[in-house]
Amino acid sequence: MADLVKELISGVVDSVLKEILKKTTGRITTKRRRRKARPAATTAAARKTTSAKRKPGRKQVSKRRTAAGRSRQRRS
Repeated sequence: MADLVKELISGVVDSVLKEILKKTTGRITTKRRRRKARPAATTAAARKTTSAKRKPGRKQVSKRRTAAGRSRQRRS
């Protein structure tokens, strides 16, 4: 009986800890991912002209970090 209660309590504690430690906060999709995920039929440009070719997502451009950006990265 004691083992059953102990197992039940440990199961509840484990599930609560997993729920607390889940990394769900602060996750947002990037602009590129949103642009890729959006179907072409729903965009305003597609409704106006259906014959227009869809542009690919923008290429990433390397950006030099500022001193403030470097210190912000060091802090986190």
